[in-house]
Amino acid sequence: MQDLLKRIENKDITVGVIGLGYVGLPLAVEFGKAGLRTIGIDIDKKRVDMLNRGTNYIQDVSDAELKALVDAGTFSATTDFSSLKHIDAVCIAVPTPLSKTKDPDITYILSVNSELERYVHKNLVVILESTTYPGTTRELLQPALEASGLKVGTDVFLLFSPERVDPGNPVYQTKNTPKVIGGVTDNCLRLGMAVYGHVMDKLIPVSSPEAAELTKLLENTFRSINIGLANEMAIMCSKLGVNVWEVIDAAATKPFGFMKFTPGPGLGGHCIPIDPHYLSWKMRTLDYKARFIELASEINSAMPEYVVELVGSALNRGSKSINGSNILLLGMAYKPDIDDVRESPALDVYALLEAKGAKVEFHDPYVNRIKFDSRFEESIKLDMKNLSQYDCVVITTNHTEYDVNAIVENASLIIDTRNATAKLKSEKIVRLGASG
Repeated sequence: MQDLLKRIENKDITVGVIGLGYVGLPLAVEFGKAGLRTIGIDIDKKRVDMLNRGTNYIQDVSDAELKALVDAGTFSATTDFSSLKHIDAVCIAVPTPLSKTKDPDITYILSVNSELERYVHKNLVVILESTTYPGTTRELLQPALEASGLKVGTDVFLLFSPERVDPGNPVYQTKNTPKVIGGVTDNCLRLGMAVYGHVMDKLIPVSSPEAAELTKLLENTFRSINIGLANEMAIMCSKLGVNVWEVIDAAATKPFGFMKFTPGPGLGGHCIPIDPHYLSWKMRTLDYKARFIELASEINSAMPEYVVELVGSALNRGSKSINGSNILLLGMAYKPDIDDVRESPALDVYALLEAKGAKVEFHDPYVNRIKFDSRFEESIKLDMKNLSQYDCVVITTNHTEYDVNAIVENASLIIDTRNATAKLKSEKIVRLGASG
């Protein structure tokens, strides 16, 4: 162990990152920038070929930095897991989605497990970053690593360190976001911290991988529940004839005991709609019902339907129905100024409107096309002069490049689910969480 620790401290190691998506690729680039030999492993050959040409596909990665690393030979990508034989420390950042029944889908972790069983070797540091249920690191990865007779904590070293990626965040990115890390043993923790110490500004050690796993789940469960509260408050304010956005802004002036969360058309992204269900599922195996999680999920999941109800009510006031109406959705990404549509509520709004007979189109400056079932739909070219041809325009994502003034001026009816039109007054506007 001491020899490995010395090599880590001297940057005389090769680091691997399995999974080169929104989490893995920025992490791999940070390792490369720190001067560590870095190998990215991904099952998508198209991605791998792009990266080896120095071509980037992640918004939070600098094109120039990636190409410089590739040209210098500091970073390379492969689909070949046998490269694990030459890797000293590997970070696992593969997807952990939910099944249709909202149970954990750990297929990708299990696939990595089988490769670890084949290529594990002495003095390998393994760090799982994929969000998962408490116990995964110890219950699934440890047996795979020890199947060859090696012992975790002595021969190989195992940790969990949750990713904390916030795509598009201009302030907090991989390097300057505090990094929580928990090892199976003290030796595991010491080596893991040495690895991450080269690329992270601040490390937060915890006592076990389970504590680290739960840290991530608490963070996003906290957000899910508070967004659920904001969404329910929006519905209640609408019924009471009060503007929820005014209420939230007023409450946010309290300098203690309140944290601002805002309503919207639902939850999106790779974390908040998914992570709490990992904890809820784990607790069901222990005969405990996570009531806050399930209630928040129920409220948040119903928001796209509530938005469609707003559209229907607004159209009815003009003697129109959803059936047969031309409707334009502005913004399909799950949050502003990114190209990520994973779990985006705009997808549900689109499908629900279409199911009710509307002719639906969308525009998103960051998303060129989207797959709906077995077909692809293209983003239209946004021409303000043509907005009047739509019976209703729905602002589902408040991208900063949208000219809200022009939208209000040219559209005949606007459903604003993000309070993008807050500074404007017009009878054309129907806001989520406001009366009228």
